[in-house]
Amino acid sequence: MPIKGVTDVSGLRDIRSLHTSGRRSMPKVQSSAYLDLYMLQKAKDRLEKEAALLAKRNQTIQKRLAEIQNQMEGLEQSARSERPSNGGKKAAEPNGPTKRKWKKFALKY
Repeated sequence: MPIKGVTDVSGLRDIRSLHTSGRRSMPKVQSSAYLDLYMLQKAKDRLEKEAALLAKRNQTIQKRLAEIQNQMEGLEQSARSERPSNGGKKAAEPNGPTKRKWKKFALKY
């Protein structure tokens, strides 16, 4: 059984660490406010980019689900129309040129 990584454990990405909660072991220095603003802006940009990618992925998934639903409806409709309507008896099989037989041949090893 393979070992799970950090991204494989559900909910692990939602845990706030000491760094992400904004707590520090030492008091803040006034000059570090610019660094904090920069770091927060970078985090904001990264999360906005990730949100845009997720929205695009969700749109692709919804489109594919709609295609699958349409295909399923078409197949169900064709299956209903092919169902025999003579009280459950088998329909007569055609004996015309549309019926194809399998070609058989010997296979030696």
